[in-house]
Amino acid sequence: MTKQEPSKISLVRRLKMPTSAFFKKMRNAGFILAAIATTIMTAPVALPAIVITIAGYLAVAGAVVSAVSQTTIKGE
Repeated sequence: MTKQEPSKISLVRRLKMPTSAFFKKMRNAGFILAAIATTIMTAPVALPAIVITIAGYLAVAGAVVSAVSQTTIKGE
């Protein structure tokens, strides 16, 4: 791959480029957080509204962390 300025790389190409180990761990942690939150939100038992609300916020936070971590690229 040719070296380009990070702001000039297309999103698809950026997503396919290697990611550093730290951001791979953050991406996986975001996936786990979102999965746990989704499980809580779809639980077949009655849960207090505050628990469902917090789970919703955690699901969004996990998705954002995963998305941002995936778009970072490994530096030289």
